[in-house]
Amino acid sequence: MNRLTVARRADHGLYLSGGPEDILLPMKYVPESTEIGDEIDVFVYLDSEERLVATTETPKAQVGDFAWLRVAWVNNFGAFLDWGLTKDLFVPFREQKMKMQKDRSYLVHVHLDPETYRIMASAKVERYLSEDYPPFHGGDAVDCLIWQKTDLGFKVIVDNRFQGLLFDDEIFRQLHSGDRLTAYVKQVRPDGKIDLSLQKKGQKAVVDFSDVLLQHLQTNGGFTPHGDKSPAEEIYALFGVSKKVFKKAVGDLYRRRLITIGDDGLRLTTEGAAQ
Repeated sequence: MNRLTVARRADHGLYLSGGPEDILLPMKYVPESTEIGDEIDVFVYLDSEERLVATTETPKAQVGDFAWLRVAWVNNFGAFLDWGLTKDLFVPFREQKMKMQKDRSYLVHVHLDPETYRIMASAKVERYLSEDYPPFHGGDAVDCLIWQKTDLGFKVIVDNRFQGLLFDDEIFRQLHSGDRLTAYVKQVRPDGKIDLSLQKKGQKAVVDFSDVLLQHLQTNGGFTPHGDKSPAEEIYALFGVSKKVFKKAVGDLYRRRLITIGDDGLRLTTEGAAQ
């Protein structure tokens, strides 16, 4: 995105000051009451005739971004992705892992084609991940884009640069490719891969949640139907914690003889009710 100044007006739009040459903003994108000298936030790319053109539409991804995008249409040259602009984003066949299909979505990297200097995308995302060693430490919060399911969990793109992994036992809600979320670094491995968790490292989650669960039981008649067999999504929806944390808290309260565990749920003991 660029903030450019309106330099002059023409029948077919406005020309914006953009360095060596002015850049056309077609009339259909011109905001009402725009005057010469005004500044406008625009996205700049090449049109079909390789001329710089501006738009006030906001793309779903820009050069350097990884994004989960839907195929709008295909032809004999490749696929075209809906990325929020009138002109779709091209993915040539050579940049597809498998032949892309209309209306399906794929993880791609957006970059400039070194030959045509046009913006294009590639599904071969591994080659665009940073080779630098990740500058993260345990407990750091990072932005994640869910990539794909594996036997261990979900591969993710971390901070738009690195590859990471969310393990199945750290996941307590439904995840889908293309989801964006915040995760926490568990460790950075020697190979630069990042192990992630949906819960902060080092926080006193179990101890804190033991108190929350105890209070929940005390204010709900000393009983909850939730237990080891409850779905992780249900646990998270009610308590806001992973099933792993929930089970550890149950174990903590049980060892302290504050609850009993039955097939139908959890019950306070006399000691638990007196806390």
